[in-house]
Amino acid sequence: MPNGEIVTPKLATADVCDAMGRAVSVLPVDFQDFGGTTDFAGPAVTLRTLDDNTKVRTLLEGKGEGRVLVVDGDASTRVALLGGNLAALAAKNGWAGVVIYGCVRDRHELMGEDVGIKALRSCPRKSEKLDRGDVNVEIAISGVPIHPGDWVIADADGVVIAKELPSL
Repeated sequence: MPNGEIVTPKLATADVCDAMGRAVSVLPVDFQDFGGTTDFAGPAVTLRTLDDNTKVRTLLEGKGEGRVLVVDGDASTRVALLGGNLAALAAKNGWAGVVIYGCVRDRHELMGEDVGIKALRSCPRKSEKLDRGDVNVEIAISGVPIHPGDWVIADADGVVIAKELPSL
């Protein structure tokens, strides 16, 4: 693998669901696409935080190596947990994507970055900076548990979670 990055074959969520059946979980959330890439997949790095994106920045400043940052923001629509600067970091540092159970901002900037970004909606208000949040812990989005290292596969049809990379 070049530079330690995870090489992931192109996967369609529908094909993954067909091949794996109940061994895959579908996030029952109608995420919107905000990044320059719609289809992405990789192992999960998890973060639980509420209205504070300090640890989002810290994680995205590190090497992504083809992983997907999954942020449980408790579906808060009060602030944005990711904006243009953080999306640029994610793309620059090799993250495959970011899934935010919350909001983003700077939509016009997000579209120009070569990274997948899914979130509930946009909100122009910036987040707090209090260094709150739990990294690489089990999270649950709309009742679906996600563990660090689970595979996240995302496209225009939705987001699915699998314990291992499916062989299609």
